[in-house]
Amino acid sequence: MKNRFVLIVFWAAVALLLIPLEVAVFAGQKVPLGLPPVPIPSDNPQNVAKIALGKRLFMDKRFSADSTVSCATCHDPDKAFTDGLPIAEGIKKKKGTRNSPTVINAAYYTSQFWDGRVPSLEEQAKGPFVNPVEHGLKDFSPILKVIKSDKEYLSLFKKAFGINAEKIGIEHVVKAIASFERTIVSGNSPFDRYMYGGEKGAMSEAAIRGLKLYRTKARCQDCHPIGQTSAIFTDNKFHNLGVGFSIIEPRLMEIVEKVKKAKEKGLKLDETILQKQDISELGRFVVTLNIEDIGRFKTPTLRNVAVTAPYMHDGSVETLEDVIELYDQGGEDNPMLDSGIRPLGLTEQEKADLVEFLKALTSPEYAGLLKDKK
Repeated sequence: MKNRFVLIVFWAAVALLLIPLEVAVFAGQKVPLGLPPVPIPSDNPQNVAKIALGKRLFMDKRFSADSTVSCATCHDPDKAFTDGLPIAEGIKKKKGTRNSPTVINAAYYTSQFWDGRVPSLEEQAKGPFVNPVEHGLKDFSPILKVIKSDKEYLSLFKKAFGINAEKIGIEHVVKAIASFERTIVSGNSPFDRYMYGGEKGAMSEAAIRGLKLYRTKARCQDCHPIGQTSAIFTDNKFHNLGVGFSIIEPRLMEIVEKVKKAKEKGLKLDETILQKQDISELGRFVVTLNIEDIGRFKTPTLRNVAVTAPYMHDGSVETLEDVIELYDQGGEDNPMLDSGIRPLGLTEQEKADLVEFLKALTSPEYAGLLKDKK
């Protein structure tokens, strides 16, 4: 009996070694240094089969109108789950209005998309499939048709959800994708080893100076908080920095009234936001219709920020140096600018130290991308 138990444990360990890193993190219930436990919804518990299925769905280009676009097109694992473009491109190279944010640590967001228009990864996964600019499908039926004609998919859905072909729906598809995305978590950076691992030599002297500035004079901590035991580097709130506001300011009230009337008639947010730049620049307002939300966008995580350029919701800021310069100036002046955004008076040395600290937020699995940028 004892030998049988040892054998079971052995083969279980072997199986874990064969699972991709992002899957093994959860199969072994481990979270990288510096991160809190990943929130898992009660109606979509993690399991290895579901994660493997989600990864395959994430990579499948057949779920687009011309079979050229997958989730990984805009969230490429080899580019730290971004596309490196200012603005996302979908089928037939159609361009939207917003930058593709990284999927890394998106599991910690309390809302998804730059304007927070959906509350979960499951709901987020639905949008791009039926967006005419992104995957370009008219509805979800082509996705289900591909799945139900693919023997490997049918086997994976059976293992993941215990269901047969006739019961597979889009809700199962997005639950699997979301389960995979909840394994794309990344910590263990030099900052984490310094801050939470007690490794005082993990960060350079410049990065240590940058950390002090981050928490004091530079005031980054206000929106990208660092906790005592972990840090997700976002307050999960929405802020107006002024980026892109000049596009809508001359016609602001006209655009606002147009959106209010359109929402009364059932405005399709996913479609409209990526096709109408003036509406896109309204940010969170399009979701809430609260005047104070005009021009506000979600605070992104800063983890791996050095390898996920360009920056801001419109991809208009090219480098970390440019980002810090923007904040040092006090953002871009506009009537809706957040009250906490004001000139910082940083010296050139302080700006350089902040850049070094932000680079120290790069996890080891993406460190190669950081070297490529040098």
